[in-house]
Amino acid sequence: VQLQASGGGLVPAGESLRLSCVASRRTFGSYAMGWFRQAPGKERDFVAAITWNGGAIRYADSVKGRFTISKDVAKNTVNLQMNNLKPEDTAVYYCAAKYSTIDLSGPLTYDYWGQGTQVTVSS
Repeated sequence: VQLQASGGGLVPAGESLRLSCVASRRTFGSYAMGWFRQAPGKERDFVAAITWNGGAIRYADSVKGRFTISKDVAKNTVNLQMNNLKPEDTAVYYCAAKYSTIDLSGPLTYDYWGQGTQVTVSS
């Protein structure tokens, strides 16, 4: 599975961005997609994830109430709507996928990764 992320950019604090990630082939079974982010000098952190069957959703505490993850099964796409962005949201955002719905927040459990898209929020 190849993942292609898009939608990053530079915005002032309080504004919004929408990230999208398209998978190269149709997904099936116990499948999940997630978003992670990595700021310079820091580890890759979990942001949000969603399962394809059942639609379970998880968010990091730092983005709850501001970010919304959604899926378009027909288009093999997962989206991340980011509202009320803060300077601390600045990072490279990566989408990831796996054929498992266990431990949605653990980056080491994901098998497929996109190339990353830069999100910069100015103060």
